[in-house]
Amino acid sequence: MLVLQGTIPFKIIAEQKITMWLFICHLITSCFVFCLAEEGNKGYGPVFEEQPIDTIYPEESSDGQVSMNCRARAIPFPTYRWKLNNWDIDLTKDRYSMVGGRLVINNPEKSRDAGKYVCVVSNIFGTVRSSEATLSFGYLDPFPPEERYEVKVREGVGAVLLCEPPYHYPDDLSYRWLLNEFPVFITLDKRRFVSQTNGNLYIANVEASDKGNYSCFVSSPSITKSVFSKFIPLIPQSDRAKVYPADIKVKFKDTYALLGQNVTLECFALGNPVPELRWSKYLEPMPATAEISMSGAVLKIFNIQYEDEGLYECEAENYKGKDKHQARIYVQASPEWVEHINDTEKDIGSDLYWPCVATGKPIPTIRWLKNGVSFRKGELRMQSLSFDDAGMYQCIAENTHGIIYSNAELKIVASPPTFELNPMKKKILAAKGGRVIIECKPKAAPKPKFSWSKGTELLVNGSRIRIWDDGSLEIINITKLDEGRYTCFAENNRGKANSTGVLEMTEATRITLAPLNVDVTVGENATMQCIASHDPTLDLTFIWSLNGFVIDFEKEHEHYERNVMIKSNGELLIKNVQLRHAGRYTCTAQTIVDNSSASADLVVRGPPGPPGGIRVEEIRDTAVALTWSRGTDNHSPISKYTIQSKTFLSEEWKDAKTEPSDIEGNMESATVIDLIPWMEYEFRIIATNTLGTGEPSMPSQRIRTEGAPPNVAPSDVGGGGGSNRELTITWMPLSREYHYGNNFGYIVAFKPFGEKEWRRVTVTNPEIGRYVHKDESMPPSTQYQVKVKAFNNKGDGPFSLTAVIYSAQDAPTEIPTDVSIKVLSSSEMSVSWHHVSDKSVEGYQIRYWAAHDKEAAAQRVQVSNQEYSTKLENLKPNTRYHVDVSAFNSAGYGPPSRTIDIITRKAPPSQRPRIISSVRSGSRYIITWDHVKAMSNESAVEGYKVLYRPDGQHEGKLFSTGKHTIEVPVPSDGEYVVEVRAHSEGGDGEVAQIKISGATAGVPTLLLVLVVPTLGVLACSGF
Repeated sequence: MLVLQGTIPFKIIAEQKITMWLFICHLITSCFVFCLAEEGNKGYGPVFEEQPIDTIYPEESSDGQVSMNCRARAIPFPTYRWKLNNWDIDLTKDRYSMVGGRLVINNPEKSRDAGKYVCVVSNIFGTVRSSEATLSFGYLDPFPPEERYEVKVREGVGAVLLCEPPYHYPDDLSYRWLLNEFPVFITLDKRRFVSQTNGNLYIANVEASDKGNYSCFVSSPSITKSVFSKFIPLIPQSDRAKVYPADIKVKFKDTYALLGQNVTLECFALGNPVPELRWSKYLEPMPATAEISMSGAVLKIFNIQYEDEGLYECEAENYKGKDKHQARIYVQASPEWVEHINDTEKDIGSDLYWPCVATGKPIPTIRWLKNGVSFRKGELRMQSLSFDDAGMYQCIAENTHGIIYSNAELKIVASPPTFELNPMKKKILAAKGGRVIIECKPKAAPKPKFSWSKGTELLVNGSRIRIWDDGSLEIINITKLDEGRYTCFAENNRGKANSTGVLEMTEATRITLAPLNVDVTVGENATMQCIASHDPTLDLTFIWSLNGFVIDFEKEHEHYERNVMIKSNGELLIKNVQLRHAGRYTCTAQTIVDNSSASADLVVRGPPGPPGGIRVEEIRDTAVALTWSRGTDNHSPISKYTIQSKTFLSEEWKDAKTEPSDIEGNMESATVIDLIPWMEYEFRIIATNTLGTGEPSMPSQRIRTEGAPPNVAPSDVGGGGGSNRELTITWMPLSREYHYGNNFGYIVAFKPFGEKEWRRVTVTNPEIGRYVHKDESMPPSTQYQVKVKAFNNKGDGPFSLTAVIYSAQDAPTEIPTDVSIKVLSSSEMSVSWHHVSDKSVEGYQIRYWAAHDKEAAAQRVQVSNQEYSTKLENLKPNTRYHVDVSAFNSAGYGPPSRTIDIITRKAPPSQRPRIISSVRSGSRYIITWDHVKAMSNESAVEGYKVLYRPDGQHEGKLFSTGKHTIEVPVPSDGEYVVEVRAHSEGGDGEVAQIKISGATAGVPTLLLVLVVPTLGVLACSGF
């Protein structure tokens, strides 16, 4: 091994020619490169641990600096440099600083710092380049200061409010809309939608409640900034609402998505009534990861896959009409490694093929860098490697969607043969009549030439002896004469070496009693025999395998057991045999020198295996044809098949009705009948023989039966009531299993009792069981006949039984009389009245509002038609109120009575009584308190209320007094609470309380006087 140490021992003579100098320089360079190759095991080239990533720097940031990270491990320690747009960065400038490999840019500017950055890392073994990272500058300008024009729209007509977001980067904005003021954001529902593509607000049909000022609120998560536009006044124009067909205004475009990404499609339609939105994939089922949200306006596909590519359709429909929109999703993929390069060590002079394969869509191109410099394209093959080929290599795969790097170091080694690390075995055993391979694997570069000798005899290839290319020696049909000393010789252009081992022969291993074929039924036991002879100096082990797979006796101890008690006997016991245990069993008797094997078959009879290849054909509305292939009969003929079906209505598999009803074991097709039209089904098949019923087949592909007209009529048809001039019709909607087809809905027919002509209306929502017909000419409480039937795209079903209902009543016209009001306190009053004579009245409404408030702010209390009075609570003290009473029924409210003005009492005293003493005298306590003085805006004190109750309870005995003192009995057991409060016409004031207890030990019972200090044992709340 050549090692470079100190200075080169050349004597330089002044008169030597320039050519000698060139020769010396070349020799020094060669020695240095060779030295690096020899010492390479002590170090390695740069390996990235962290690479720069794309960064967005907010233009308005106050940080004043941005950093790009780069870190690599290497021995010796590496050096770092950076490139911007393929130009070296001058790191001596004050604008830049480096901490390890981390680049810090001070006071970054878009004009000179934006671009693509690459970190270049080097040491003596080579150079690698990091992946490119882009530094961008993010911004979100404010909205223009100009006022937005008001938008006037007729009620019932759709509206679009344009956001028109300001200039920005990046394009990752999120949108919301403010209503009247910040932070009141509008709530999105079936009628209102905000597109996250352009920020516009879409209203399917405008209502009077939509009136207000709207502002588009825009947020940029990348730079954590938000702005909002000037307010846009939306003014609904009152008009008799008209109906308009669905009109899709938010349309998704053809979309290119990357494999594994989440894809969002938006679709929203204007129309009156609000259109229903439905999503589908043309001629294919929707992806399993698809999720519909925002009342149907948003379709999200999570973790999109190639099979999700296709044509997607959004359909909007109301009973006035429908609209459709289609666009395609294309799924492509960034490059991803199939096979990447790894650090490699090759002998000098050898060849190298370095596979580097990537997948992606479009297919990635491959190019190579060596020590950070462009090297080759496509696959990399090199012949006759030299030290110059050593270095850091990078395989780069790229397509239009991305770029990936695979880095590895190529080391070139050269050394004479040596057996130090891998000498030949000193003793080699070989079985008589068998085969032996004696390995010879010295370390050497380039690859050495090999030769062998036995003792002093040089060996050459013959009928029994062969020397392999890797140096191994093979001898077949071993005899006693083959014993002896064998020596391997290895030689290359850098030196030679040899290693010796001794070959000894042993007796061969033989199976003397082989296993026999066995036939059993499921649940029985089976025994496989196996006895062998072997060299007595060696240990013998038995290995059993089933169909080529070794049996793990620890994991399979419930079914497999070996006989380990008898030497040279490997008998196998199989307990409680199952179908999976059938197959070819192989017994292998093995020593460290050789082995011998014998096999036998275990036949297991049992229930049939699952049928396969289920196909669904001839799909009709109530029947399908099934075909399948026979599964294994497990050595007992199949007697019959059972077909089962399952729908989304239940997770339970149920036996299906078939033709023929009994499916014999020799059949491979049948027809399933009595199915539900327009229903998704899965089918499976179970085989049976005399030994039992087998496992079911895999489910068939899910299919949908053909549609058919409905044959079931809606039930519970009825209705009546509602608002004035309305006819309300109700029914029980049919469940999904009775829809029988697409575009399912209801036809509602009605007519006044006695007329011949039926009026018909269509309800397109299958979940709705109610229709309200409005007609200003409709007389109240009129008898109508109604009936309902279902329909779908295949036709109409039968009508329900005819029901009789009544149109809504008129609202009451009478005014309640003799309304009187009694003020009870500062916060309560009682209202009473006389009933009206109208029998349709369901109750009475009492309105009340403060004189300084508007009538629109009135509060309401409703009572049944059985009540003649009610109490109004939580009123304000000393306040004038307006009160009126009106009757109501299901059609509405009648005219109110005349308005009565009333003023509540002043508030009760706010001061608590101050208890000044508690005196016990015999069996009584005398409680005394200071007089409470009312303020000018409070009611005068009329007396006091005293509540005497057990501690922990709310009920007790209530006393009233006009004095400032009261006597209460001494508690017979436990503690009692005495509550004192002032009473006035405005109500009761605040409470003061004190706890008292029974007889106290050591205190005379005749007279106990306790003067209570300010902070005594009194528990006086509020003090």
